[in-house]
This record gives sequence, C-alpha cells and structure tokens, in this order.
Amino acid sequence: MFSTIVSPRFGDIDGLGHVNNTVLPVWFEIGRNSVFRLFSPDLDLSPDVWHLILVRTEFDFLHQMYFRSDVEIRTFIAKIGNSSFTVGHEAWQEGELKVKGQAVLVYYDFKLQKAMPLPDPIREILTAHMFPAMDNAETDTDSPCSI
Repeated sequence: MFSTIVSPRFGDIDGLGHVNNTVLPVWFEIGRNSVFRLFSPDLDLSPDVWHLILVRTEFDFLHQMYFRSDVEIRTFIAKIGNSSFTVGHEAWQEGELKVKGQAVLVYYDFKLQKAMPLPDPIREILTAHMFPAMDNAETDTDSPCSI
C-alpha cells in the first residue's frame, strides 16, 4: 500500500465547511503517482513510454471531511485483469475512513489507439502491491452513512 499525506487548502472547502467532493478525484490522482512510477519511474509522458489511460473512477463518500487536519490517501492495487487493473483508494482523516474509491486503468498503446495485455513483469510488480480485501463492516456502502 502507498500512503500520501494531503493538507486541505482553504480553497478545497465548500460553503458548509466540508472538503468539497470535487477535490477527491485530484487527491486520489496524487495517490496514483506511486502506481504511475511503477510503469515510468521518471513519469515520462511520451507515447513511447507512457501506456496508461484512465477509463473509470468511482467514489463513496462515507463521512464528512474538514479543513482542520491532514488527510492520508491510501492507494493499492485491488484487481488485475488482462489489459486493465483497478487501483483502490481511501481517504482517512483523524483515524477515520472518510472516502473510498476506485480507478480502472488500461495498459494502452497511444500510437495504435488500442489496449494491450499487461506484460508479465508489470503484472508481477502490480501483484506485489495488491492489498487484501478490506473489512466489509468498516467499508460497507450499503449501511447508512453517518453524515
């Protein structure tokens, strides 16, 4: 699992004093930088080197977050497919899981404009960063939110 600390900025807060829901996609993307470096250590975005394209994101807002303290973004590999993989994300503030989400990335050839199978060496690296299933009671989105 990768961990990144984010300090909410004043501009990240909405009129009700909460971290705005539009901020989480940016924070989760920051968390994915560690995953991106598995593919391109220097984050070279040239089409000869960069082979990732984002195809899906989702978020479950479980509890409110506020300006008052830092947020830990936890990032891990949740699932590996043939040409795609799912990155899991969690936002923790003051020891409580506040938001969880996922992003699906596809191993992609930008010159050919098509998905490619994940190479075995990359698959092995991703497997090393997989995280076991979280406790359902803690992250169950079917239970009523306490906000």
